[in-house]
Amino acid sequence: MKIEILEFIEGARQAGGLTVIIDVFRAFSLECFLFAKGAGAIYPVGSIELALDLKKRHPEYLLIGERGGAKYPGCDYGNSPFQTKDVNVLGKTIIHTTSAGTQGIVNARHADEILTGSLVNAKAVSHYIQRRNPERVSLVCMGNGGKWRANEDVLCARYIRSLLTGEEINLKAEIDSLKRAGGEHFFKEDMQEIFPREDFAFCVDYDRFPFVIRVEEEAPGCFRSLVIGEDTWQSGE
Repeated sequence: MKIEILEFIEGARQAGGLTVIIDVFRAFSLECFLFAKGAGAIYPVGSIELALDLKKRHPEYLLIGERGGAKYPGCDYGNSPFQTKDVNVLGKTIIHTTSAGTQGIVNARHADEILTGSLVNAKAVSHYIQRRNPERVSLVCMGNGGKWRANEDVLCARYIRSLLTGEEINLKAEIDSLKRAGGEHFFKEDMQEIFPREDFAFCVDYDRFPFVIRVEEEAPGCFRSLVIGEDTWQSGE
């Protein structure tokens, strides 16, 4: 099994084999929490215009979207696990568009299979990869805006790789370091409306969920995220 760590939108374009698109702060952590609360389906969309059009055609769908971290006008909610923790998503269809994570999905055109990845389900992702035993694994760290390195995404990729190869990593210590280098914006008083400090704790709660999110292309350019795995659950927490 060849495992490579790639970065940014360009990395998604280069990815092949079984591809994991990683966005820890916050897109794919949020999707895990939404599915755990019983969301029926999530449609990851790259273009904000397409997301708004889909919402217009299906007003019953929930639209979660951000640009620059802030909730985009016309969206029902922003990209925050904490701010959506009490939202009833049971059985609902969700449109999800972000600056980084969903951009990786739509650009991974050469992938044989696409999973999303975050710390909250990293071990489940590694178990899935082990069962599939592909020749090539691409771990794509989407970074900030799909253009700049995000330490949390690189850490998640390294953690998944360590679970696959048996290498040692001091995950708890490195998560703690993110408070000062990667997640410091969650602790700034003037940014709490966009980046509540509670989101940091939600997103670094590693191995919380025992399921995997796989992305399937229903039609050209139209993607749907589905929960798969041996031990899926739905939780109201």
